[in-house]
Amino acid sequence: MYRAIIGCVSANTIAYRGKGNIYLNLTNRCSCSCTFCLRQFTTEVYGYDLKLDAEPEVDEIVRALEIEFIDGPAHQVVFCGLGEPTMRLDAVLRVSEWLRLRRIPSRLDTNGHGALLNPGRDVVGELGAAGLQAVSVSLNAADPVTYDELCRPMFSKAYRAVIGFAQRCVEQGLLTTITALDQPGADLTGCEAIALAMGAEFRPRKLVQPYDRQRDKGGV
Repeated sequence: MYRAIIGCVSANTIAYRGKGNIYLNLTNRCSCSCTFCLRQFTTEVYGYDLKLDAEPEVDEIVRALEIEFIDGPAHQVVFCGLGEPTMRLDAVLRVSEWLRLRRIPSRLDTNGHGALLNPGRDVVGELGAAGLQAVSVSLNAADPVTYDELCRPMFSKAYRAVIGFAQRCVEQGLLTTITALDQPGADLTGCEAIALAMGAEFRPRKLVQPYDRQRDKGGV
């Protein structure tokens, strides 16, 4: 049984479970300040406190994974915490290699700012070479103006970079999913059209509410 179900909260969580997956919380830093982000009201996700006092080193991440696997297998390991994983690209790459060698499926949940955060690097190419299999890119808007209003990125022209990142993932052969938050006024049809045009899948996301420890709400 997942610890999230029984309401156990631990600080400095690196690895946590939800919906059959193991998620990795590598950083609390993010290049967006989204109006809808759960960080606006909590650091707790599915019964786990994801606030980090310090970002974990790769050996700490691997150790946390090994401990989680003692409780049983997972569908996949997902790079997804309170922050943007590609702010720690090298850690993502090294852990992806560790997972590839053990034939464990892996996915990156990202805001698509990887190239902006790591200028001069072929971020998607490096991710593919490391063994990452799937990417979920949070788009959330069908036009740059709405994107800037909702996601409040630290970069100018970030929307175009997100589209380019997702397109590059498709070209790299990664299983790519474009997501958008299902909220009032959201242009889900427009976001889906963008995804399908580049050969990616599309998935609307539900608005995350503060966690109710009396119920298991599953994974992200």
